[in-house]
Amino acid sequence: MYAIVDIAGFQYKVEKDKKYYVSQLQEKEGKSVEFDKVLLLDDNGKVKVGTPNVKDAKVSAKVLAHVKDDKKIIYKKKRRKRYQVKNGHRQPLTQIQIEKIETKKAEPKKAAAKAEPKKTETKETKKAEPKKTETKKTEPKKTTTQKAETKKTETKKTQTKSAQTKKTESKKTEPKKTTTKKTEPKKTENKKSDDKKS
Repeated sequence: MYAIVDIAGFQYKVEKDKKYYVSQLQEKEGKSVEFDKVLLLDDNGKVKVGTPNVKDAKVSAKVLAHVKDDKKIIYKKKRRKRYQVKNGHRQPLTQIQIEKIETKKAEPKKAAAKAEPKKTETKETKKAEPKKTETKKTEPKKTTTQKAETKKTETKKTQTKSAQTKKTESKKTEPKKTTTKKTEPKKTENKKSDDKKS
C-alpha cells in the first residue's frame, strides 16, 4: 500500500514504516504530523485518484530530525572577462517516518447499504403522488376561455397560411407574362429578316 502525498508543495511517493527527507517542516522533533493532501492511493491494486484530493484519506508521520542536505556548489564564470564566482549552500530538510496511511472506506459503505432500502421506499411513495397531480392538471384545460384562445390562434394561423399561398400563386403567374414578352421581339426579328430577303 502506497500513497502520493503533497508535502510543502512537493509530491512524494510514501509507504508505511519508511523514512523520507522532505523540505523543512515547522514541527519539533518527536511530534507527529498529518498530511491531508493525498493525491493518489493504492490499496493492494485498487487505485483511487483524487480530484484533486482523495476524500477521507490521511497520512500520519513522525518527525525524526531536522538536518541539512549535502552542499550544492554554484560556480559562475565569464571567460576573458576576469569574472568568476563560487558559492554554495546546504538546503534545510526534515526527516520523517510514515506511521499510518488511513482511509475511511468501511463505514460509509455500511451506511450507504442501510440507507438504500429506505430510499427505494420513499421513491415509490413519491412516484405515486405525482400521478394524482397529473389528473388535477387535466381539469383546468377544460375551461372555456382557454378553448376560445386556442380557436383564435388556429384561425389566425389559417388566415396567414391562405395569405401566403395567394402571394406565392401571384408570384408564379408573373414570370409567365415575362416569358411571352421575350418571345415577341423574336417574331419582329423574323419579320425584318423576311423583309430583307424580299
